[in-house]
Amino acid sequence: MEKNRVFTYKIEESVYSVKILINKEKSTMIQVFIPHLEVVTSTSCKYEASFGFTEKEVFAAMDEFGLTEKAEVRAWYDGFTFGNTHDIYNPWSIINYLDKQRFAAYWANTSSNSLVGKLIQEGTPEIKIVMEDLLQGKSFHASIDEQIIFSQLNHNLHAIWSLLLACGYLKVETYTIDGNYGECDYTLSLTNKEVRLMFRHMIDGWLAEYTPAYNAFIKALLLDDKKAMNVYMNRTALDTFSSFDAGNRPSETAEPERFYHGFVLGLMVDLADRYRITSNRESGFGRYDVMLEPLKDGAPAFVLEFKVHDSEDEETLADTVTAALRQIEEKAYGILVFADGRMI
Repeated sequence: MEKNRVFTYKIEESVYSVKILINKEKSTMIQVFIPHLEVVTSTSCKYEASFGFTEKEVFAAMDEFGLTEKAEVRAWYDGFTFGNTHDIYNPWSIINYLDKQRFAAYWANTSSNSLVGKLIQEGTPEIKIVMEDLLQGKSFHASIDEQIIFSQLNHNLHAIWSLLLACGYLKVETYTIDGNYGECDYTLSLTNKEVRLMFRHMIDGWLAEYTPAYNAFIKALLLDDKKAMNVYMNRTALDTFSSFDAGNRPSETAEPERFYHGFVLGLMVDLADRYRITSNRESGFGRYDVMLEPLKDGAPAFVLEFKVHDSEDEETLADTVTAALRQIEEKAYGILVFADGRMI
């Protein structure tokens, strides 16, 4: 019996080798052997200047095209950091900007971003709170693994930040390694204005299906029309609970909290030019649910406390509302606003 014959061809030996096996029936099977690959992450110094355009290259190209808005270009497309090299610009965005000579979210719109949107929308309240800070230009600390795998995304709280960092939506501001345990601690923020705009559009899209009732609620809120607020809030809440569901692990107790944190992100997108909006922050003797602080003097502030009706302890919804108002007063949630001389 004729033995199988093996021919091995090494193509660029340092990368991979190809083995072709030919058996007695003259059929073939091709095997590709790839050796262990080195993973280069955002904090790796290897190839750190090879993932985009440097600021010097970008500004030189702008000079050649006669473009002068360098500070604005930096705000829109700078922010990427690799290893010890800062001010790396997105090549796709820069090329399109030079060609069209106007600012737009060129790179952020090259994919659907559906996975990222799903993870944030169905994520825990903690994830949405971090997103609130990021949208306001703040940073946050997290211990993450840059070599995250997809199977960890559903149960690892920090996995989403690893994904956003790997995809370029987050940038590393500082990076330290715990000498005792070897854990990596990162200070992260949104990469640039282009990414921030992408997230704003994404969050706005979550509530797009319910825009009439949602917009009516915001209008009623600002006009202090409590009756209309109640009507539209109920309609918006009932319609959008499913949009902020817990995914694989829905929970009746977690669902209201998931809703209002998603709701807050929507408020931030629509009212960002008029109010500073935060949720679940310490004030007085506890944590309020949502606070809207006006950016201009003379406008009222709002403290929103979300309550689930407890039929055992509260006979009517009016009792639930009374309990919420009493909690706001007893916990002195508005102390920070009153300190600035504003009204609620």
